[in-house]
Parts: sequence; C-alpha cells; structure tokens
Amino acid sequence: MTPQRVPVPSPWRGFLLLVAAMLCFAVLDTTTKSAMAQVPTLMALWVLFLIQALVTNSFVLMRRGVAGLRTQRLKLHVLRGCLLTAVQGLAFLSLRYLPVGEFTALAMTTPLLVTLLAARVLGEHVSPLRLLLVFGGLAGTLVIVRPGGDSMGWVLALPLGLVLVNAAYQLLTSRMARTEDAVATLCYTTLTGLLITSVPLAWYWVPIAEPGLWLQLLLMGAAATAGNLLFILAFERAPAATLMPYMYLQIGFGIFGGWLIFQHVPDTQSVLGMALIALCGMAGGYLTLYEKRLRSAA
Repeated sequence: MTPQRVPVPSPWRGFLLLVAAMLCFAVLDTTTKSAMAQVPTLMALWVLFLIQALVTNSFVLMRRGVAGLRTQRLKLHVLRGCLLTAVQGLAFLSLRYLPVGEFTALAMTTPLLVTLLAARVLGEHVSPLRLLLVFGGLAGTLVIVRPGGDSMGWVLALPLGLVLVNAAYQLLTSRMARTEDAVATLCYTTLTGLLITSVPLAWYWVPIAEPGLWLQLLLMGAAATAGNLLFILAFERAPAATLMPYMYLQIGFGIFGGWLIFQHVPDTQSVLGMALIALCGMAGGYLTLYEKRLRSAA
C-alpha cells in the first residue's frame, strides 16, 4: 500500500495558492456576470456543478477508489450540498444585477457574520475587539447598501440573503471538518448540487448556438473547480489564521474584473465601504493569528 503523501507546511506556498484561488473565484464571478445575460440561472448552475462533480469525483476514484467516498454522515453532506446550491444560486442571481466589485465586497462579510454566530452556535469565545471589527464590517456593508437610497433597490436582498445562507454553510462546514475528509466532502457537495439542478433542468434548458457562450460556461466550471482545489491546497500548507486576512484580496480582483470587462468603476462611497469591510476582515484575521501565538507561548 502506497503511503499517503503529507503536505509540507509552507506559509509562502500557502499564500501563493490562496492568491491563485481568489483570482480563480474573481474569474468565476466576472464570467458568471457575462454569461447570466444570455442563459438561465439554473442552466449555468448545472454546468458549474457538472464540471466540478466530474473533476472531483474522478480524482477521488482514481486516487482512493470507492473507499474514498465512504462516510457515516451522509445526511450532513446532503445538507451541505443543499446550502451550497442555494449560495451559488443567490450568487448567480446577484451577479445578474450587481457590479462584480460591490457583490464581492458584500459577499465577503460572511466571515464577519460567522464570527458573530460562532460564539452561540459553536460555543467559541469572541472577544470585545473582535465584535467591534464585526460591527465595523457590517457598517461598511451599510455604506455600500445605503438604506433608503435607490441605487440598488430590492436587488440587495439577494447578496444579503447569500451572506446569511453562506454563514450557515460555513458553520456546518466548520463542524464537519472535525470528522470528515475535505476532498470527500467536496465530492458529496458537488454531487448534491448536480442532482438538485438536474431535476428541473428540462424546463429551463435553452439551445446555445454561440461557441463563445459555451466557452464562458466551461470557464466558469473550470475556475470554480480550480479555485476550490487551490483553496484546499492552500489551507493544507498554511494555518487558516495566517491565510484568512488575505482572502479579502478577492475584493480587489473583483473590482479589477468589473472594470476590465464591464468598464464599471465603483463610486466613492462604495469604495469606502469596501475598504472598511476589507480592513475589518484583515484585522480580524491578524487578531486570530496573534491570539494563536499567545496560546502557543502560554
């Protein structure tokens, strides 16, 4: 039996892998916004999950065989897949109406909300300083949303709903990570999403004659698959506390993608809100790293 290779810890390698993953996710968001103008949301979701399911399950079966998919918590895997399907659906609908940069910034408030909920759901201690950072990030969200204004209107319900569902998804993922294999979890998640989107697909399928549109859909699936794989590899090579502050680079990538493809530049208030979200999120990540070092030294 060939011994399983254990990844060598390398913070710099983990950082570079995380940056590559964030870039892939920005490509996914930008390409999704372009494709959403031409195909139904459900059809795009189906292509996304199909490519991810084919790649991840083929990888697991080739490397580990059927034993790599064994689990005693199938119901939790299915629930996680349902939550991710809802997250992706809300993300796709949001990108149909919102600029990429603003959407990315709103979506990146999820870690802040997870921090707030972790104390109650997972029994984790949340310091007053961390709570202050959470509320600072939420204030940045309000700067972008501007309640009472008519810059975005009802559309804002989509990314805000995404943040709530994504928080539940991440909390469940955090709990399952204590006992479940990460790659096997990814397989079950993508398979669940594929099954959910396949059932009503016949009513939403539209013929696509343009090769360029097919290329966009394939690029979406490839970017999502590569991003998820790079994300897992990054966290295998560097501690989560070290990497978390740099996840907010995705906001910058999102703004750049929105400008490059759609010539959209966020207004001053939106930029300030994005900066506040990014600063609070990064500060929270560095605070986690500092607290971890204090515990190690004690």
